[in-house]
Amino acid sequence: METPKNEQFRDSIGTINDEGKRAWVFPKKPSGKFYKYRSYVSYFLLAFLLLAPFIKINGNQFLLFNVLERKFNIFGFPFWPQDFHLMVISMIIGVVFIILFTVVFGRIFCGWICPQTIFLEMVFRKIEYLIEGDRGKQIRLAKQSWNAEKIRKRILKWVLFFIISFIIANVFLAYLIGSDKLISYITGNPLDHVSTLISLLIFTGVFYFIFAWFREQVCIIACPYGRLQGVLLDNKTINVAYDHVRGEGKAGRGKFNKKEDRTATGKGDCIDCFQCVNVCPTGIDIRNGTQLECVNCTACIDECDHMMEKVGLPKGLIRYASEENIVKKAPFKFTARMKGYSAVLFILTGILVGMLFLRNDVEATILRLPGQLYQHKENGIISNIYTFKVVNKTTEQIDNVSYKLLSHNGTIETVTHQDFEVPKQGLAEGTLFIELHQSEMKNEKEKLKIGVYSGDKLIETTTTNFLGPRSYR
Repeated sequence: METPKNEQFRDSIGTINDEGKRAWVFPKKPSGKFYKYRSYVSYFLLAFLLLAPFIKINGNQFLLFNVLERKFNIFGFPFWPQDFHLMVISMIIGVVFIILFTVVFGRIFCGWICPQTIFLEMVFRKIEYLIEGDRGKQIRLAKQSWNAEKIRKRILKWVLFFIISFIIANVFLAYLIGSDKLISYITGNPLDHVSTLISLLIFTGVFYFIFAWFREQVCIIACPYGRLQGVLLDNKTINVAYDHVRGEGKAGRGKFNKKEDRTATGKGDCIDCFQCVNVCPTGIDIRNGTQLECVNCTACIDECDHMMEKVGLPKGLIRYASEENIVKKAPFKFTARMKGYSAVLFILTGILVGMLFLRNDVEATILRLPGQLYQHKENGIISNIYTFKVVNKTTEQIDNVSYKLLSHNGTIETVTHQDFEVPKQGLAEGTLFIELHQSEMKNEKEKLKIGVYSGDKLIETTTTNFLGPRSYR
C-alpha cells in the first residue's frame, strides 16, 4: 500500500537522503528567547558536570560511580554494594520521573537537559559557528575544494574538538575512578599508568567521533528514548508543536506578500519560509507534526517568532502546545495517567527517603564458614567458626571494634585480635569463634543476636545461626 504523500516523511529518518546516504545537517545559528533560557540552563549543567567530581562533602566526592571498586557517592552520600537496593530504587525513580515528564511535556528532557544535546549545541556547534560561520558559509565551505582556507579552518576545528573531547574524557574518568586519583595520575608520570592513559584516549576518541561526526544520529538512531515517544505521548501531551489550524488556514500556507490580504484569500499564517527547517539541528520540518527526530530544542519556536514579527503576524505559530489545545483550544489538564505516574513517583520517593534514614553508617555480617561443623569442647561447650565483615561507610576510622553476644550467654573470640580497627570508607574482615554452653541450646539451630561495639558504644547489631547436636534440643 502506497504511503499518502503528506505522510511520506515518515518513511525514512530526516538525516538520510533519497539515495540512502547521510544527509549532513547544517543548522542555522539559533537566537531568541528560548535559546537564551536554554543557554542559561546549559551553562549551569555544564558547570555542574565539570565541577561535581571535584566537590567534596564530609570528605566524600559529590558524585562518584566507581564500578570497579564498587564505590558510589550520590550527592556526597557513600553507597556500597550492600546498598544496592537503594541504587535500584533510585534508578527506578529516575525512570518514572522521566516517563512522567515525557507524558506531560514530551521530549523536553532531550532539548534542555540531555548531555548529548548540551555538548553538541552549546559547545561544539558554537565553535563551528565561530570558525566556519553560519549555515550558508558552512554549506559553501563543505562544497568548495580543499584549498588553504578550508584546510586551515577544518584543522583548527578538529584540533579544538579533540582538546574538548579529551577534557570531557578526563572529567568522565573522574566520575569513575575518583578526582583525587585522576589528579595524581595527571601530576605523575604517564608511563606509570599506561592502561589508564589508553582508556582515556579511547574515551576521547569515542567523544570525538560522537560530537565531530555522529552528532544528531545519536538522538535519532542510538538513543531509545525517542522511540518511547510513541508509547508515552498522546494528544494531551505538551510538545513543541506547529499550530496547523492557524498556519494552514482554509487555503493552506503560502509565501508572504505584503499587498495580499491573507484573511480574504483564506491562507494560513505560515509563510512557507522554511526557516524552522533551516534552524532545526536534526533537519526535520516541524510542520509535519510530532516526529521521532524532534528533540524539543525550541529553535524552531524562536525562528518562527522572528519571522512572524517581521511580517506583522502574531507570534506562537510554533509553540509549546498539545494537539488538543491546537485543535479544540482545550486548556491543559492533569489526566488520570499523569496522576497515576505521580502517585507511583511519590510512593517510591517516600520509600527511598525512609530507607535512607534507616540506613546505617556501619554494616556487619557474620556467616558460618561453609563446610565446617560445630565442635565439642570440654565442660559441655559447643563451638562454631565464622567469617565476619564490617563495612565502615563514614569518613572516620572506627577504633576498638569488638563483638558481644546480646541474645545468649557465651563468648566470641576473633582469630587475630579481640579488638580491631575499621578504616574510613573501608572494611575489616576475618574469622571468629562463637562458643555456647549446651544448656543455651533450645534447638539444633539457634539464632544469635550480636552487637558490634566501638569501645563501650554499640554501633551496629547483626544476627547469625549457631548449630549444635540434635540431642541437645
